[in-house]
Amino acid sequence: MARAWILAVALAAAACGSPESPRASRESHAPQALQAPKAPQAPRIVILGDSLTAGLGLPVDQAYPSLLQQRLKSEGLDYEVVNAGVSGDTSAGGLSRLDWALQGDVRILVVALGGNDGLRGLPPEALKRNLSEIIERAQARHVQVILAGMEAPPNYGRDYTVSFHRVYPALAEQYRIPFVPFLLWNVAGIDQLNQPDGIHPTAAGARIVADNVWRVLKPLAEEQKGEGRSGS
Repeated sequence: MARAWILAVALAAAACGSPESPRASRESHAPQALQAPKAPQAPRIVILGDSLTAGLGLPVDQAYPSLLQQRLKSEGLDYEVVNAGVSGDTSAGGLSRLDWALQGDVRILVVALGGNDGLRGLPPEALKRNLSEIIERAQARHVQVILAGMEAPPNYGRDYTVSFHRVYPALAEQYRIPFVPFLLWNVAGIDQLNQPDGIHPTAAGARIVADNVWRVLKPLAEEQKGEGRSGS
């Protein structure tokens, strides 16, 4: 389990025209100029999360999803990273917008939810149900899932923090999915890597978060590119 970190404070998050003239009518029915075909869109990697993913307090290009986009490009891995982070979102909130998040050619879904569940002391059993449904619905669409773990603050007591902690490795084992044990590993609780609220990473902290995810994401992204999409 990660060190007791400063998640005990609340997240800073919780958000009539005129009649058509004959000329206009003729023009509207005139043949349109041929348009160049659109370039095929890159397959997507979606990161479903909260303010940590959204990059609260940072420029967009310094949030960890943007850093992952840069790394993929530097490795010649042609993906579009979609930052589906919403400040204040719980696991239930992430589940409620999953269909939107999975629109398009999504190959990989990184699930980085639970921080707000822990801050609010929501039941670990509800967290597990919500994350389970997210994973199952993504897998039903043949989307590869990476689960990123979170930790609860210590102020709810040991039983709660232990139960919360156990949700993530249990799900990773149950669904046999790649696992980032703790999204904020080597960042949480380190003053110089966090903004004044003690929760959200600085630019330097976000680079470490990107490292944590990249170790798991890179081999999966390479594998997906090598095999192509299976299923529909």
